Amino acid sequence: MKPWSKSDKKEKLDIENGLLLCPNHDKLVDSGFISFDNNGCILISDKLSGTDKIFMNIRSDAKIEVTENNAPYISYHRQNVFKK
Repeated sequence: MKPWSKSDKKEKLDIENGLLLCPNHDKLVDSGFISFDNNGCILISDKLSGTDKIFMNIRSDAKIEVTENNAPYISYHRQNVFKK
């Protein structure tokens, strides 16, 4: 969730600094078009078109598990990578 270029040595190797996602969703996270709130609910950028949401299988009810260990990385992504 926190980009490699912005992570320190410990963060780069931390298994909590990432999510296991399908390729479509992984690319959208990396590009900042989707992120997640503190409860794990998906946040979808207004910059993502309705057509792209359909073709990339983005559902507004998608949710991930947020843990104490991955929460700081998700928060970083939401504040620094996500395109509101």
